[in-house]
Amino acid sequence: MSTKWVGRCGECQQWGTLDEGRAGVAKKIAPVIPLSRAVPITDVDPTTTIHLPTTVGELDRVLGGGLVPGGVILLAGEPGVGKSTLLLEVAARWARTRGTTLYVTGEESAGQVRMRAQRTSAETKELYLAAETDLPVVLGHIESLKPSLVVVDSVQTISGLSEGSPGGVAQVKEVASALIHRAKETSTPVIVVGHVTKEGAIAGPRTLEHLVDVVVSFEGDRHTGFRLIRATKNRFGPADEIGCFELGDTGIKEVPDPSGIFTSRYAEPVSGSAVGVSVEGRRPLITEIQALVVPTAANNPRRVSNGVDYARLAMVLAVLQRRTGRKCHSLDVYASTVGGVRISDPAADLALGCALASAISDQPIADNTVVIGEIGLAGEVRRVADLERRLMEAARLGVTTAIIPQGHQDRDRIPSTLQIIEAPSLSFVLNLLDLKRK
Repeated sequence: MSTKWVGRCGECQQWGTLDEGRAGVAKKIAPVIPLSRAVPITDVDPTTTIHLPTTVGELDRVLGGGLVPGGVILLAGEPGVGKSTLLLEVAARWARTRGTTLYVTGEESAGQVRMRAQRTSAETKELYLAAETDLPVVLGHIESLKPSLVVVDSVQTISGLSEGSPGGVAQVKEVASALIHRAKETSTPVIVVGHVTKEGAIAGPRTLEHLVDVVVSFEGDRHTGFRLIRATKNRFGPADEIGCFELGDTGIKEVPDPSGIFTSRYAEPVSGSAVGVSVEGRRPLITEIQALVVPTAANNPRRVSNGVDYARLAMVLAVLQRRTGRKCHSLDVYASTVGGVRISDPAADLALGCALASAISDQPIADNTVVIGEIGLAGEVRRVADLERRLMEAARLGVTTAIIPQGHQDRDRIPSTLQIIEAPSLSFVLNLLDLKRK
């Protein structure tokens, strides 16, 4: 059969043997009477998806208020970043306030988890440990204990009845589907730990992220104590919200006011540094961007970024050279954020541009000054969202001068102690800061 005219049969290779006819009609599927009737959306009880706080404030912020009965959360992060430490703390606090909690560990023994619990003061009789890697046994523990929260660390170590080794596509899908079905059936929240690849993506099939209700990533440099937790998918609250933690010898602690971590203090003014205000989710953060430029004789100068998007670094360098006359084509350029935070907010463009211009001219930017704005390809400074919230955060931390895009009117709650300067272009800002060309 062919959907268009052909003169020769593809099977017997004979000419003129095909007859014109009507294509077959798809088989009809008989309707089935549903066991439950559809109801108006106004009759659905909204209290069935109420948030239950975990008492870990930074995690509750990211989740939209806490855990939802029957909700399934996927927490992913690099090895050693502190996923197990955070979840053990969450499980212990939940057990103390809401009763029986099951912590399933497939990567460590129960003794190892107990040692961590002793070190972090996460011991309680209502917290049950199960060192299991077999899915039917895990489901059996859930059935017998009937816990109010289940933590599975991790989904890649649990094996089901499908063929293949644990962590394979079929195994991960089966384990995740079984846990999700049990969570919805019993209205029990489930937190599942997921591994990540060397590129930083969640390991396993993409279906895993589609099946769960919330996807949370745990980020941070293993050599520093600061950690960020970020929601990239959330069916029960805002996505892209962040929480801040600090990992130490006694466990993990919340950092409710992290702005001071993302800035550094100098005894004397230093060139190549600019301070901006980025917004992650609904939280404004004072962030510092540092830049260093070094002359090079190589045909292809180096461009290295840490915490700054590489594409935006290349764009800002191009605007600096074309629109402001700064010569960047013969310089090795290094750009980094303080504290290891990753900035994706376009409002940090102006801080990046000022840091680069300060490094090129070897002249520091005045103290207590923040710059906020997105840079366009024509060199203009564009408006940004949530400007009033950014300025209030800057004023709270003692900033005296803020350079912002033109045209913003929302300044009703901005303290009068904060001097605001509107800038039309990047060239205007660099001249204002007295960052001369070299």
